Amino acid sequence: MSEIERELDHLNRLARTLDSRFVLPGTSIRFGLDTLIGLVPGIGDTLVAAPSAWIIWRGHRMGIGKRHIARMVANSAADYVIGLVPVIGDLFDVGFKANLRNVAILQEQLNARKQAQSAVQPETGALA
Repeated sequence: MSEIERELDHLNRLARTLDSRFVLPGTSIRFGLDTLIGLVPGIGDTLVAAPSAWIIWRGHRMGIGKRHIARMVANSAADYVIGLVPVIGDLFDVGFKANLRNVAILQEQLNARKQAQSAVQPETGALA
């Protein structure tokens, strides 16, 4: 497993913890620490903005394009701003799952980069 794959796996685990770690008993509704901590008025949503920013920063460090970073920032900003609204923000957190969306963007872009690199590299093998 490459370093980028390990990093992506780590970010995916973080996103699942933040967005879908728990199941509401008797339903298929998943929620994470983002929703639970976001219930704390005033500071909850601000606290969980830090790991969301970490995911975006790591994507930047992995060389994800500006357009995709902007999408990730928009996801996290929507999660933060709407999350500030009592009750409605908490329900939004359960459904939107910004961190999982952001990791999906990372994975999509890294897979596209990997495919592009493999298409450019010449095949190795015996000459006929």
